[in-house]
Amino acid sequence: MAEFGNHLGGMTTGGLGATDIGNKAAIGGIAREFYRRLGQHYGKDEQWTFEPHVAENLFFQMINEARVPVYLQQRLASVKKEGGRLTEIAMESGQIFRAKMFVDATYEGDLMAKAKVSFAVGREANSKYNETLNGIRAETPKHQFTVAVDPYVKPGDPSSGLLPFIQAGDGGVSGEGDHRVQTYNYRLCFTTNAAQRLPLSKPASYDPAQYELLARYLEALVAAGRKPALSQFWHPIWMPNGKTDINNNGGFSTDFIGMNYDYPEADYAARQRIAQAHEDYTRGFIHFLATDRRVPQNIREEMQRWGPAKDEFLDTGGWPNQLYVREARRMVSDYVMTEHNCRGAVHAKDPVGLGAYNMDSHNCQRIVKDGRVLNEGDVQVPVKPYPISYRSIVPKQSECENLFVPVCLSATHIAYGSIRMEPVFMILGQSAATAARIAIDERIPVQKVDYEKLRRQLLADKQVLEWMPK
Repeated sequence: MAEFGNHLGGMTTGGLGATDIGNKAAIGGIAREFYRRLGQHYGKDEQWTFEPHVAENLFFQMINEARVPVYLQQRLASVKKEGGRLTEIAMESGQIFRAKMFVDATYEGDLMAKAKVSFAVGREANSKYNETLNGIRAETPKHQFTVAVDPYVKPGDPSSGLLPFIQAGDGGVSGEGDHRVQTYNYRLCFTTNAAQRLPLSKPASYDPAQYELLARYLEALVAAGRKPALSQFWHPIWMPNGKTDINNNGGFSTDFIGMNYDYPEADYAARQRIAQAHEDYTRGFIHFLATDRRVPQNIREEMQRWGPAKDEFLDTGGWPNQLYVREARRMVSDYVMTEHNCRGAVHAKDPVGLGAYNMDSHNCQRIVKDGRVLNEGDVQVPVKPYPISYRSIVPKQSECENLFVPVCLSATHIAYGSIRMEPVFMILGQSAATAARIAIDERIPVQKVDYEKLRRQLLADKQVLEWMPK
């Protein structure tokens, strides 16, 4: 196993301690074992909210039990292919890995891309797959500015330019596709326990003028008699031992809207700059709410009681070690998961797991319409558990015969918004590994794995492949 950074587990150990479930009954196999073992740690049958360090310790325990070697700080440099097969991957460190099968379990799909596998970035037009929830949204009612806020540097004067954190242009035509991916943020493991929290310093680049839009929004809320509270600007979900997983909430929050478009295909240095910009933005957002006199006193006083948990993320000063990359590249294979799968109108005949979460997209841009600032792109539509196709985690055979892509799988923007949950990535990873073993034993391309044989093994390993409501 080659890992880009110093930690196992991605977002599960990087701050997302409030598991996005959808329906627990849809989760089986090793993923379910993981949550049961978390439960053992906390003295329960299962545990779906947890501290980051507890999750990481459990991952290392499971890896060690399986005797899987882990190579940290490995950044992909190049790949070699012979015919339609990957033969080796080389890292910037000089390390070379050779294998019969490869699994790209990254959030970005870097191995997939270097292997010349087809992929998409951004939102498809609704017309491409006959969908209704893809592309640019005509209306975005949630996580929205609830009162009118002037977007211009000089109020009322478009020629003065836009305030920071607003994108130029009219947002595009409803239903059309674009290059935008849903926004990223950091999931914050904070606490209000004074004995257990670290002070949160402002970033070196902090400039309160950058948060003029937030100040105006607060003032507009007060003027409208809304009495703003901190809970309108972020969403703390409580974890064990007085800690949180804090997520975005409302029109201006921890989501750094519109600032991630280059990330999916950027090199490592550029991605680090983007991640740092997200950290600086979030630290500045918190510092502004805690200190600026334009912020209502009740919000300032409450924010001052918060800080990072001092026993989490020890090597990054209490700050999460993983940027929440909600969406980057998405493979385009022989089977593309779409809104129709999520709605149950189309059923994959070769399931290797179930999706169960809402069709969920965070906002993709912040724009100006009719002289006021608006967010665009948020979608939240419930689903019932549905099957995810085996063909959606393997490339076209003409592109690569020995690669699995269980994270940046083949799905449209809106279908990916439902599938992109950490338990589902675990499930698809297990199914990919099982199929890889069959392909190795039988010396066949991954596209030729006998599905019925794979299905029998997955069911024997307690994967959930069909939804049977109880």
